[in-house]
Amino acid sequence: MAGPPAPVVLPKPSEAWTPERVEPVAGTEFALVQLRVAPITSGLATGSLIAGIGAIMISTLVLCFGLLGQSEGWGAVVAGAFALLGVLVGGGAVGVGLAARRQIKRSGQDGKVRFVGRGMATAGISCGAAGLGIAALTLLLVVVLQFS
Repeated sequence: MAGPPAPVVLPKPSEAWTPERVEPVAGTEFALVQLRVAPITSGLATGSLIAGIGAIMISTLVLCFGLLGQSEGWGAVVAGAFALLGVLVGGGAVGVGLAARRQIKRSGQDGKVRFVGRGMATAGISCGAAGLGIAALTLLLVVVLQFS
């Protein structure tokens, strides 16, 4: 003879699978469950920070190549090319960082995913602006030193 059925052991709810709201369906024994979704780090914020750090690194190349090639006469040209790249990457970091802050601000309403990473977006904006400014000022310095 078979004994009593084994008791059903329900798994412990984790953070990702915690029900947020349960709505019974009228006239049935079923219900709709809305699960709590863990917040997600914004990819735009991450991209902004990476591009901002890249802009600062490129602005360092502007200074290095500008001073290194000053005696041979090619320093201003190469520094100008890297400065253009630094300005583009820095401007992109600022633009993507602003878009990330807007995305984070608008997220988290009922039924929508909540994005986090406001500090990362702000750091991306700051690094991008700093890289842009350093590249422009360094190029100006190199051109003045080259043609003086």
